[in-house]
Amino acid sequence: MNIAQIVDFSINTPPAQRYSPAPEKVLKGQPEQTVFEHYNSPCGQFGAGVWEGAVGQWSVNYTEHEYCEIVQGVSVLRDLDGEAKTVRAGDRFVIPAGFRGTWEVLEACRKIYVVFEQK
Repeated sequence: MNIAQIVDFSINTPPAQRYSPAPEKVLKGQPEQTVFEHYNSPCGQFGAGVWEGAVGQWSVNYTEHEYCEIVQGVSVLRDLDGEAKTVRAGDRFVIPAGFRGTWEVLEACRKIYVVFEQK
């Protein structure tokens, strides 16, 4: 391992991966999303990058632990009981594996993420 293997988000520009949630998960709008995967570990359990989401709402079921830092926009996370948490630029939080509910983007959102898939 050497210094050249450090992943610097400011100079590493991975290709954009554009997608939409599965149609049966979409609850509102057309929540198109883009991911820039800056790093994936060789074992496939750890990753980090940048995510962008368009206005809309969809169902989520987290199998991974995710650290998020919102750098732009506003979103609302809701659990299955209907409890809500609004997140906006500057907010940092962790979504534990097992969280189920919805993610709603109110204003185009961009986040830096770090995920760990527990096997």
